Amino acid sequence: MILITGGAGFIGGAIVAAALQRGETVRVLDSLRADVHGGAPELPTGVEFVRGDVRDAGVVASTLEGVSVVCHQAAKVGLGVDFSDAPDYVGSNDLGTATLLAAMTAAGVSRLVMASSMVVYGEGAYSGVHGLTRPAPRLISDLDAGRFDPLDADGNPLVPELIDEDAPLDPRNVYAATKLSQEYLASSWTRATGGTAVALRYHNVYGPGMPQNTPYAGVASLFRSAVERGEAPRVFEDGAQRRDFVHVRDIASANLAALDWTAPPGTFRAFNVGSGIVHTIGELAQQVSLHAGGRAPVTTGEYRLGDVRHITASSTRLRSELGWMPAVSFDDGMREFATAPLRPAVR
Repeated sequence: MILITGGAGFIGGAIVAAALQRGETVRVLDSLRADVHGGAPELPTGVEFVRGDVRDAGVVASTLEGVSVVCHQAAKVGLGVDFSDAPDYVGSNDLGTATLLAAMTAAGVSRLVMASSMVVYGEGAYSGVHGLTRPAPRLISDLDAGRFDPLDADGNPLVPELIDEDAPLDPRNVYAATKLSQEYLASSWTRATGGTAVALRYHNVYGPGMPQNTPYAGVASLFRSAVERGEAPRVFEDGAQRRDFVHVRDIASANLAALDWTAPPGTFRAFNVGSGIVHTIGELAQQVSLHAGGRAPVTTGEYRLGDVRHITASSTRLRSELGWMPAVSFDDGMREFATAPLRPAVR
């Protein structure tokens, strides 16, 4: 049996559907927290559902009975509203993961696949006159002046590159720090127990069932919600931020590939999950508006502290070691997403 924490959520729900489709027995643990779920979840027939918080040791222990592998998706996601969100992020993500790992140890469950994120890298990979480099956080004075692209220490322009899993890790906001902490906890657990853990570093996930109209949602959902309100999507900075947009069904298939992976005891391995194809935030907004019949996007020049300029994935490791390939193209995915149902707005 597979236990999927957060299995009533956007990504977790897609993994549940994919696992059931291939004949797996699935149990879901989800707290149905109000800032994520706008209504009762519609789980497929055949799923055993447990409502509970991953931080509740008693609930987690009972939920692990009969489980052979855990797919850990439960987390508080997104950049957040302000630093007052920090205790909730740390509790939900780090305490929740520690509680789960302790319970897995006691229950003898030795295999974990967990959701991580591209945010653990901070800025993406760049090349410049001195070769590959990682720029420092952008200065507020530069952002205020509309200078969005990072420069090297000598003020020279940098060229964005695909980032791989061996790049230095540099989380630059609270959410990013908690995702990296989750990875460190999982890695420590493998060394202490001989278990195996895979951390899937998701890049920008989109698709049917995204939560709408919440500050914690992804940018694709925010653009869709704006179009549905009859508003023009508001694109921050100059819209040229480079990202890797990956469809939620491809995220689900990557999780199944990771669940099937066999590795020596005590192994922790991180994998990027992305399409491998670069698009910009501006392109995303244009495609959503185009296919949804909405107003043209407006580029505002605004910015959010903690956002990075460019980050795009190399998913070579996932493709070569786990045999995974994305199946949904950006064009097909955007055409579907522009009119697909989203999760109800959070009240």
